[in-house]
Amino acid sequence: MPVLDVRSPSEYASGHVPGAHSLPIFNDDERAQVGICYKQKGQAKAIRLGLSLVGPKMAELVAQADVLSAGEPLEVYCWRGGMRSQSMTWLLETAGHQVTRWEGGYKSYRHRVLDTWFQPRPWVVLSALTGSGKTEILRAMDMMGAPIFDLEGLAHHKGSAFGHIGESLQPSNEQFENDGAQQLTQLPTNTALWLEDESRSIGQIWLQNAFFDLKKAAPLVVLQRSRENRLDHLVDLYGQASPEALGEVFPKIAKRLGHQNTQWALDALKSGDLRSAADLALHYYDRTYTESLEKRKEQILTTVDVTDLSFEDAAAHILEQTQPMIRTWLTHHV
Repeated sequence: MPVLDVRSPSEYASGHVPGAHSLPIFNDDERAQVGICYKQKGQAKAIRLGLSLVGPKMAELVAQADVLSAGEPLEVYCWRGGMRSQSMTWLLETAGHQVTRWEGGYKSYRHRVLDTWFQPRPWVVLSALTGSGKTEILRAMDMMGAPIFDLEGLAHHKGSAFGHIGESLQPSNEQFENDGAQQLTQLPTNTALWLEDESRSIGQIWLQNAFFDLKKAAPLVVLQRSRENRLDHLVDLYGQASPEALGEVFPKIAKRLGHQNTQWALDALKSGDLRSAADLALHYYDRTYTESLEKRKEQILTTVDVTDLSFEDAAAHILEQTQPMIRTWLTHHV
C-alpha cells in the first residue's frame, strides 16, 4: 500500500518512513507562512491562508496521488496526524481514493522506531582489530542464513576516520534509525543476532545511548587475523581511493598517531606506498581497540583465528566454532 508523506520537503529530507513518497501539501516557504500567521493572527486566519495556498494546486496533488497509488489504497501521514493529513485525506477521498490516515502521524511513528531499537535482543558482537574484514565476514554470515544487523551498511560508512571514502552520502541520523527499525522488525527474536563492534559514532551517525548500552552488554566473539592479512585487506579496500582523500584524514588522527608517524604516513601516500601508510594507521587503531577490549574482557565468549581464510570461509568457521557456546548462552539469556 503506497504511503504518502504530506509534510514539507525539508521535514521529509530530515527523516521519513522508509518507502514513503513525498507529496507535500505545503512547501517549506508556505509552511513557514502558515506558522507565522498562526502565531500572529490565530488559527482561523492561518486556516484561511492555508486554503488559499493549497487551493490552486489541488488538482495537481490529486494527479500525483493518482500516479503514486497505481490503483491501490493509500496511507497518509503528517507530523502529528493533524490538519495537513486530514486535509489531504479529505481531498483524495473526494477524488475517489481509499485513504487511511495515520493517527498520531510521524511523531507516533518515531516513538515506535525508538522502542524497536531499544528492545533487548540476543545480540552477539563480532569484534576484531581494524582491517580484519568484520563487515565482509558479517555479510558472508548473512548469506549463510545467520541473522545480522549491518550498522555500517545502514550508515553508509565503514566506521573509522577513513570510513566515508568510497561510500555514498550518509543518511540523517533520523533516517538511519527509521531504516534500521524496519530491518530490526524483520529479525528473529529467539536466536543469536550478529552485529559488528562499533563505537558510539559511525561517521556522522550517533547511536542512541539505550541501544549502545545494549551492545556494550552483549557477548563478544573476537576474531584474530595476522597483521599481513589486515594490511592486504586495507590496501584492497582503499586501493582505488585518491592519495589526496586519504591524506586529508591522517592529520585528524595525528594526536593519537603521533605527528612524526602522521608525516611518515603522508610521505608514504605521496610515494604511492599505501601499505606503509596503512601500517602506520594501525598503530593508532590497534592501540585504541586494545584499550576498549580490555574494558570488556569479561564479555568475551570466545576467540576465533581466521588468519589466511577468505571472508566466506571465515564466516563458516566462526558459525561452526561458536554454535555450541552460543546455544548455551541463549538458554540462559532468551
